[in-house]
Amino acid sequence: MSKFSELINQNKPVLVDFFAEWCGPCKMMSPILKDIKSTLGDDVSIIKIDVDKNQALAAKYQVRGVPTFLLFKNGKQIWRQSGMLQKEDLLTVISNNN
Repeated sequence: MSKFSELINQNKPVLVDFFAEWCGPCKMMSPILKDIKSTLGDDVSIIKIDVDKNQALAAKYQVRGVPTFLLFKNGKQIWRQSGMLQKEDLLTVISNNN
């Protein structure tokens, strides 16, 4: 868990994707997240967390459904949303918090 707190404690937006292997919408988000990373490059970190393998972390952040996205900056959660999102919507949220 301490490694996670190091990862989210960056001076740039860190988008955390809580997902599950069995989740169809999660799989559909994967190419969108890759697009975002290629668009924003080093301006954002994207971390994928498998809720089945990281149940304690999912419980800590009260993740009840997947996909759930959390945006952190300097270790603080600044945005959260569950469900599928469009690339443009995610880009706007990240850009507004950079």
